[in-house]
Amino acid sequence: MDKGGGMSELQGGEALLFLTDEQLQQGIEAMFFAYQGFTTDPDRILGTLAYGRAHHRAIHFIARKPGTTVTNLLNILGVTKQSLNRVLRTLVEDDLVASRVGKSDKRERNLHLTAEGVALERELSDAQRARMRAAYRAAGPAAVTGFRQVLEAMMDPAMRCRYQTLREAQT
Repeated sequence: MDKGGGMSELQGGEALLFLTDEQLQQGIEAMFFAYQGFTTDPDRILGTLAYGRAHHRAIHFIARKPGTTVTNLLNILGVTKQSLNRVLRTLVEDDLVASRVGKSDKRERNLHLTAEGVALERELSDAQRARMRAAYRAAGPAAVTGFRQVLEAMMDPAMRCRYQTLREAQT
């Protein structure tokens, strides 16, 4: 409380250290509903192609790092090789992803989106960017920074390391 007996201090960052279980529960529920909203448009698009979110994640990260290896994609996604191979096989068969032999190591497979893959990735990302842009504008710059900090703080150390490695590779 402020000196006048009001609740202004509870609006500041210090009050966040003392959230009640109910406030935390509200945040968890908001995260569930936000994720549902965030994935609604891509799920609709993917559903017309009989793809799921695993396909979307693979397409997303191949687009962010063209030429990435299967091993690198495994590390980024944190999935099993069997699971990723199933997804990649479908994407390659449907001519959305090209798998090329590595130049320096013939055992490696470098992954690239085809023209069709680029178009699908753009459609999926455009829908999510529009939703994120609207939310960021409504929340304001300080909230955007805080939101990113909260998301990063929620990652376990190995996941945060994968995220930071990816961020550094893109700069």
